[in-house]
Amino acid sequence: MTPYKQPVSVLVVIYTAEPLTELRTDLEVLLLERADHPGYWQSVTGSCEPGESLRDTALREVLEETGLDVSQYTLSDWQVRNEYEIYPHWRHRYPPGITRNTEHVFGLQLPHPIAVRLAPSEHLNFQWLAWQDAAQKVFSSSNRAAILELPSRASRKMP
Repeated sequence: MTPYKQPVSVLVVIYTAEPLTELRTDLEVLLLERADHPGYWQSVTGSCEPGESLRDTALREVLEETGLDVSQYTLSDWQVRNEYEIYPHWRHRYPPGITRNTEHVFGLQLPHPIAVRLAPSEHLNFQWLAWQDAAQKVFSSSNRAAILELPSRASRKMP
């Protein structure tokens, strides 16, 4: 295992979508509070390991951060890529000179909110929030943008 993170990561928005109407106003999103920055809330995120596919990264990160076995649910690659500057206080985790990260967005649909098993070294708490509230609570602009896409994504027919 390399001592540095790769500047390629996944963001996995975990949400519920029980169709009540075509507009699906019942969407809830799982947020996790970072252990290294209390008060910073986010969806599941994580860097790719060498040789790991993006899908495998998403599967591994969801399991590590929530204890959820993704094979029981619907994981979809949203085909969205975000490139952003790595926050200065986290750059020491990447090889010297690396300042940008490419994030790939996935969605994980669950039938209803469920309790998750947190990795205590990574997260302090979790909560399920209405999608509008979750979008306001996350600190990352790319996480916010992904959550704001949920009503249109969840209204599409899921596989």
